[in-house]
Amino acid sequence: MSTPETLARQMVSSLSKNWWVLALRGVASILFAVMLWTLPPQESVETLILVFGIFAFVDGSLQVWTAVMDRKSHDNWVVLVLWGLVGIAAGIMTFTVPGLTAVALLFYIAVWAIAKGVLEIIAAIRLRKEIKGEWLLVLLGLISIVFGGFLMANPAAGALTLIWIIAMYAFVFGALFIALAFKLKSFKPEQSDI
Repeated sequence: MSTPETLARQMVSSLSKNWWVLALRGVASILFAVMLWTLPPQESVETLILVFGIFAFVDGSLQVWTAVMDRKSHDNWVVLVLWGLVGIAAGIMTFTVPGLTAVALLFYIAVWAIAKGVLEIIAAIRLRKEIKGEWLLVLLGLISIVFGGFLMANPAAGALTLIWIIAMYAFVFGALFIALAFKLKSFKPEQSDI
């Protein structure tokens, strides 16, 4: 049975090998934000549903791919798969129920953000002894939880305000994910840990 430190080293090694996937997820998030900022208001809600579904599905798929590709190198890959499945499920639900109202979508996104945030914090706690800058992952998780809580607490917010808040969240999330990816790119695991 592996120790928590060994599992954390394996997870960091896996993430550092696939740092580009995290960077790609960050870029996708920033593109999502830019799309929301530039859409005409009358098309925003309908497009938001479609774009959110695509974003959540792609983000989750990339996370699952990363975990599955390195499943033999560590025992803790299931956490990463669960993290990705949350996004895939959110994307599929968005496509299968296209008639979602803005308020239903708001709660849907809020639950997704909170679940994702919790999983990010769990991953950061497991990685805290292995990488410098694990606080970025904790920050991502906290921002996700706060964002989800804010959406749940303000369901009557206007559609345009909702879109701007979601765009800001996606932009910050993307920038932090890119920063984390480049920190992981420079990570050099010790030979004994591989």
